[in-house]
Amino acid sequence: MSTKKSDSGATTQVRIAVANISADLVFETNSSVADVKSAVAAALSNGSPLTLQDSRGHEIIVAGDKIGFVDIGAATDRRVGFGAL
Repeated sequence: MSTKKSDSGATTQVRIAVANISADLVFETNSSVADVKSAVAAALSNGSPLTLQDSRGHEIIVAGDKIGFVDIGAATDRRVGFGAL
């Protein structure tokens, strides 16, 4: 029985910079990269809120006109220890 985080499926890491806030929002979602891209594109074109759900089931809502940038990528396993390369 394995308890590795990657066994639950592929996740996508998302980082969102919000205007006038110094810290970025960083979370993992079970949505694909294409789904996140289309949601961001729709929010930027319409000025509507960007709504995404993280891998724990929490909903993240950001005003479309307050998005500074969005960084989307596949989440990687974090390696710890002397053998991590």
